[in-house]
Amino acid sequence: MSPRQPNPRKLDVAAVAAGAAASQGDWPLAGFTRVADGTDQDGEVHWSLRGESRPSPGREPQVWLHLSAQARVLRDCQRCLERVALDLDLTRSLRFVADEATAELLDADSEDDVLMLPRSLDLHDLIEDELLLALPIVPMHEVCPQHLPTAAGRLADAAEPAPAKSPFAVLSGLKRGSGGGHAT
Repeated sequence: MSPRQPNPRKLDVAAVAAGAAASQGDWPLAGFTRVADGTDQDGEVHWSLRGESRPSPGREPQVWLHLSAQARVLRDCQRCLERVALDLDLTRSLRFVADEATAELLDADSEDDVLMLPRSLDLHDLIEDELLLALPIVPMHEVCPQHLPTAAGRLADAAEPAPAKSPFAVLSGLKRGSGGGHAT
């Protein structure tokens, strides 16, 4: 008889860690509404998790959840305004503690995320949060597939200053225009 797979929508983090359970799966990207951001998103989010219970001398064992997720998300390039595919690949280690005060205290000194141990955790929501954090602030192609729209090109041409006249040419023109007399 194989061990029962944890329910990823109501994950008992303490039980997953105590049993060093592991699980993986694929969810449609369209189901991550905040990541989809109102656009059609094809593809899936592949995820995996593994629980860990680390011994801690004189204390309760530390509860850890190791999470990874991969997805290809479409966004608008902020340079050329065409669609750009962004490959997101995240790996996180989350430590869970008994209360929020301990989580805040330990999180300030740790490179890993420290969270309060919930009764149950919705892994789908956690993965969506982590995908949002993995998105670039300004999505762009490394090299845009086409030039910027022509309106922007015309604006760039119009912004170029006219070549400056030589100051000596200006003085020469003033000298010729004055008829050689002196102004007083």
